[in-house]
Amino acid sequence: MDPHRSERLIEAMRDELGELIAYEMADPRVSGVSVTEVLLSPDKRKAAVRLHLTGTPQQRQDALEAVTHARGFLKRELAARLQLFRMPELYFESGAELGPEARVESLLRRMRRGRPRDGRPDEQKSTAK
Repeated sequence: MDPHRSERLIEAMRDELGELIAYEMADPRVSGVSVTEVLLSPDKRKAAVRLHLTGTPQQRQDALEAVTHARGFLKRELAARLQLFRMPELYFESGAELGPEARVESLLRRMRRGRPRDGRPDEQKSTAK
C-alpha cells in the first residue's frame, strides 16, 4: 500500500474514532476519552488505538473497558464511514502513562527511524543514479 494512503487511513481512523467515542457512544464511562494516536501494522490487519483517559485510575480502567467492550460497534461504524472492505482489528490501550516529555521523545525517535520520502534507503539512492 502506498505510504501516503496508509497515512491518510491512519488519520481518518483517528478522526472518526474520536467522533464515534465522543458523540455516538451512550456509555457515560467514556466521557473523558480522546483518541491520541492510531498505529497500523504493516499488513493492515491490526490497529493499536492509543487513548487519553482522564479521571482516577479506577475511572480510567472503566473507560478502557467500556471502549474495549464497544469494539464491535466501533469497528462496524468505522468500516461504514471509511468504506473499507477489510477493517483492521482494533486494540485499545491507554496512552495516559506517557507524559508530554516522553511523548515528544517517542515522536522524535519515530521520526529518526522513518524512511526517506521515496521509500528507498539512502544507500540505494546513491547506486541508482
